[in-house]
Amino acid sequence: MIQTFPVKTSTQTELIDVTHSVQEVVKKAGLEDGICIIFIPHTTAAITVNENADPSVVQDILMELNKMVPFKDPYRHLEGNSPAHIKASLLGCSQTVFIESGKLALGTWQGIFFCEFDGPRNRKVYVKVISGGR
Repeated sequence: MIQTFPVKTSTQTELIDVTHSVQEVVKKAGLEDGICIIFIPHTTAAITVNENADPSVVQDILMELNKMVPFKDPYRHLEGNSPAHIKASLLGCSQTVFIESGKLALGTWQGIFFCEFDGPRNRKVYVKVISGGR
C-alpha cells in the first residue's frame, strides 16, 4: 500500500527535511526489515538523501544547482519553469532506503529531503514500504 503526506513549500527553491514524516510511515507499517521507496509525483520537484546535520549543506546544494541551471536563460518552455524541470531531472523523483529493526537505515548525518524547484506550492510525497520477507 502507498501512503502519502503533504509538503507545503514557501519559496521558489528549497530543500525540506522530510525524514521524520517518512519514518512515521515506516513505523505505522510495522515492518522490522524491508525497503522504503519515496517517490515524488511532480515534474518540478525531487527527492534526495544528504546531510541533515548542518543546514549550510542544503544552502550550498541550492546555490550550486542555481549556478548550473540559472533561472534566466533562453529556455523554450513557455510556462517559464524550465529550470525547475531540469533540476528535478538531475536529482530524480525517487529514493530507496533500507529498513532495519523498524527504522530507516540512514547514515549518521543523512536525511531525506524534498526538493522544491517551482514553489511555493502544495506538494505530495508517496511512500511505499515493502517487507524484507525473512
